[in-house]
Amino acid sequence: MPTASTDLPDVAAGAAVLARVVRGGVVESVHLGHLVVLAPDGTVRLALGDPAVTIFARSSLKPLQAVAMLRSGLDLDAAHLAVGCASHSGEPAHLQAVREVLAGAGLDESALQNTPDLPLDPAAAFAWRSSGHGPEPVTQNCSGKHAAMLATCAHRAATVATWDPAGYLDPEHPLQVQIRAVLAELTGEPVRHTTVDGCGAPLFSTSLVGLARAFAGIAGAPSREPGSDRARVAAAMSGHPDLVGGTGRDVTRAMRAVPGLVAKDGAEGVYAAGLPDGGAVAFKVLDGSGRPRPAVLAAALLVAGAADVPGVDLEALADVGRVPVLGHGEPVGSVVPAFGPAEPGGPDGTGRQ
Repeated sequence: MPTASTDLPDVAAGAAVLARVVRGGVVESVHLGHLVVLAPDGTVRLALGDPAVTIFARSSLKPLQAVAMLRSGLDLDAAHLAVGCASHSGEPAHLQAVREVLAGAGLDESALQNTPDLPLDPAAAFAWRSSGHGPEPVTQNCSGKHAAMLATCAHRAATVATWDPAGYLDPEHPLQVQIRAVLAELTGEPVRHTTVDGCGAPLFSTSLVGLARAFAGIAGAPSREPGSDRARVAAAMSGHPDLVGGTGRDVTRAMRAVPGLVAKDGAEGVYAAGLPDGGAVAFKVLDGSGRPRPAVLAAALLVAGAADVPGVDLEALADVGRVPVLGHGEPVGSVVPAFGPAEPGGPDGTGRQ
C-alpha cells in the first residue's frame, strides 16, 4: 500500500519568490517556490528557496519512468517512446500513437487502467464530445505512459509470470519496483515516499535537485553515452515535442526552440528540463499554480545556458516566457520572473512605454 505522507517535509519551508504578477505597474500577486539550475558539471549555478526540498514531481517523472521501462525490455521507436513520456493533449495524433503502442503489445484500450478524462486540448475535447464520447482512459493525458507500462509488462510476462500486465499499477509489481530503483539511481538519492498519482500510477518522491540531476543525465546522454536508454529517451522527446505535449503547449514550444532540450511539465507547479550539454533546471511553484511556469522555465533555461545551444531560436524561447496579464482581453501587465535577464519594456510590464 502507498505510504502516508505525514512525515513529508513542509514544502513551504524556505520558499523564495519565483515570479511576480504585474498589472498596470503594480505587483498584484507573487508566486513562491523552489528552483535549482545545474551547470553541466553538476554544480549549482542558481538556487532559489531550497533545492533539497522533497517533492512529488508528478508527470515530470515520466522520462525517468521511460528509462526504467526500456531497461525492462520495452522496445519502441522514437515517436511511440515520446508519447510514453507525454502528458499529451489528446489530439488525434496522440490517440493514434497510444493505440499503436497497445496494439504492438497485443492489447487494446480496455487494458488501460488510468483515470478516464477528456482531452486537454479544447478543440480535441470538443470534437471528442461531439462524436458522442465522454471521459475515457485513452484520452486522459497520461495514457501514453500507461500504454508503455502495459507494453513493458506484456513483453516480460511472456517469460516471467509475475510481470502480469493486469497488476501493473500495484506498487509492488516488478515494473514499479524497477521504476523505483531506476529513479533512485538517476536522481542519486533513495525514494522515501510512495503514493498514487492523479492517473492512478504509483508516484515516488524525490528532491528538486535530484530531479534536475536526473534530467541532466538524460539530456546529456546522446553525446555522453550514445545509444543508451537515457539517450533514446532524450532523442525521442526532443525529436517529437508535439507528441510530448501538443498544440500551443509550452513544453512543446520550448523543445522546438532549443535543439536537444528535454523538458517535462508536471502537475502542481513542477517543471524539469535538461540541455544537451548536461545543464539542467527544476522548479516547484509553491501553490501548485501553472500560471508562472512558462515564464520561470524560459528564464531558468537562459541561466542554464540555452542561449549557447547551436541552432537555438531565442525569440521563440522568449515567446514561451511571455505570460501576459489581461485586462478586458488586452495585455496590461505580465508575469515577471524574479531572476535572470529581464526583457526591456515599459513600467507596466507590458513592453510598452
